[in-house]
Amino acid sequence: VQLQASGGGSVQAGGSLRLSCEVAGVTARRYAMGWFRQAPGKDRDFVAAINYNGNGAYYTDSVKGRFTLSRGNAKNTVTLQMNNLKPEDTAVYYCNRWRPSPFQSWGQGTQVTVSS
Repeated sequence: VQLQASGGGSVQAGGSLRLSCEVAGVTARRYAMGWFRQAPGKDRDFVAAINYNGNGAYYTDSVKGRFTLSRGNAKNTVTLQMNNLKPEDTAVYYCNRWRPSPFQSWGQGTQVTVSS
């Protein structure tokens, strides 16, 4: 399985970024997929997830109303639209399977840096 996250960058607080995840080696549309993030010195945390069919998304409380998760038409891509970014959103963002459990390989992730 290969998970390629992209779209990260550096923005000021209040800005937006759009992260994309391309999945190869497995049919992602069979699974609920998620985004996770890891800030320096902290554990990797859940951010958002979407059902296998795209009908239903779940968000950690801190990003509700600001982040939107969607699946591509082929459903082997997953996109995270991040608006009104805050400095506490700074982290490396990873995509992976959410249910039943993440794939062993996490990929390199994509860095998001939000300055105040």
